[in-house]
Amino acid sequence: MTEDRKMLEPMATVVSIILRTLLALLTAGLVYSAVQGSWGDVIVCVTDDATTSSTTTEAFAPENGAQVDSIPRYCAEAPGAHLRLLNELGELPSTSLLISGLFLLHRLLQGAARDGVYTTRTASRLRLLGWWLLVGSLVVEITEANARAALLAQLAQTAEFSAGTWLGLWTPPYLAALTGLGLLTFARITRAGTSMREDLEGVV
Repeated sequence: MTEDRKMLEPMATVVSIILRTLLALLTAGLVYSAVQGSWGDVIVCVTDDATTSSTTTEAFAPENGAQVDSIPRYCAEAPGAHLRLLNELGELPSTSLLISGLFLLHRLLQGAARDGVYTTRTASRLRLLGWWLLVGSLVVEITEANARAALLAQLAQTAEFSAGTWLGLWTPPYLAALTGLGLLTFARITRAGTSMREDLEGVV
């Protein structure tokens, strides 16, 4: 499997280094929070991206014919546990998806280097990573948008937790979803290549 291992470089090494670095930083952050006896951000903020207004503040200097828009950002200087939880739900799922996705990719690359690229196991791992990115990115974005909408409703008198507020804060994960679909396609290609190779080996 030496040739397969060479084909997977430098991707396998880079993914391994990034995954280990992120895990080390995450562990250090958890240890620091435990030592400090606190969790979450000290100042909780949320930006209302759906609301914009024109401003003429002298601090900004637009060119002639240009207009400056302001987007409100609400902050709670002394947030309670409820606001901190909503803030974490608006940020933590993306980090979890990133680390778990890197773990599955690392597992895929290690398995492909050990078992071979055109194997049933590699195709299965590739399919798992594709579904994880496709479904996970949608779940993460929905969760974070709901958390930000609930946080905004708590901090802004003019905002309420509704479908309109949620849609204004929701960004469809186009890139992650397309990447997941691409991986599912390549998983089928890999499985088909595996079947063809097994048929050729049987003939020989």
